[in-house]
Amino acid sequence: MNALHRILVITGMSGSGKSTAARALEDAGWWCIDNLPAALLPKVAALGVGQDFLAFVVDVREGVYLEAAPAALAELRAAGHRVDVLFLDATDEALTRRYSETRRRHPLSANDGINKGIAKERAALAALREQAQHIIDTSALNVHELRRVCTERFATERSDGMALTLVSFGFKYGIPSNADLLFDARFLPNPFFNPDLRTLSGREQRVADFVLDRPETQAFLDRIFAFLEAMVPLYRREGKTYLTIAFGCTGGRHRSVAIVHALQERMRRTSWGEACQTWDRDLEKAEEQDARMR
Repeated sequence: MNALHRILVITGMSGSGKSTAARALEDAGWWCIDNLPAALLPKVAALGVGQDFLAFVVDVREGVYLEAAPAALAELRAAGHRVDVLFLDATDEALTRRYSETRRRHPLSANDGINKGIAKERAALAALREQAQHIIDTSALNVHELRRVCTERFATERSDGMALTLVSFGFKYGIPSNADLLFDARFLPNPFFNPDLRTLSGREQRVADFVLDRPETQAFLDRIFAFLEAMVPLYRREGKTYLTIAFGCTGGRHRSVAIVHALQERMRRTSWGEACQTWDRDLEKAEEQDARMR
């Protein structure tokens, strides 16, 4: 009997970051093939390539052969493989901007222009998008952030662990598209209005003390910790390998940062949260803004 594999089919819009995602998975130990005709997926899986974790990039470069993708996925699942589809998407505006910056030609644009090419591609990929278990909107992500999201979501599938990531962010920059759980910290007093703390971040002790040394903050952390203590083992029991928990404040510099790092310290003292990571998504934006104002 052929070995059974964990298979991830990476697909999505041209310019949405499929190559970046594939490289992130390859670095995490997955065996990746780019631009493999969908009809060949079952044949490659049946070869027994000596790897348990396989990732294949399938997209519109296949032309008419892309229509074979749904049947190929069904055949893989019928053979007993665990198969998921990762669909990378972005807004038309983001895709147009990326093509303009790189001066590349959209694969379906021909002489009709990039907007018509994008519309044709969305129609061609509609069936695969409907089958996707993972959809990541990369419109607001740079290559480093996309790599981080893919690594957090899929790297731990090669282990028995669960990737827990605490994200701080600013609502003024938009909600993280990859968040599984989201909490609003804007009910807390804002260090921004304290002239001595405005240019500091929640990573610094003075700001952390300002945010954390309040009964309402400690009550908030207690309740969040109790909720996660009860829910994380249940997520893990259901086979979930990643959980991204986002905390937002206005600018993503003070309150959310202090809360994320305080919660990480609590979680690291447990058996279910010892590998917890943090990501201060918008902290660099605030620091860049300070530099421009100087």
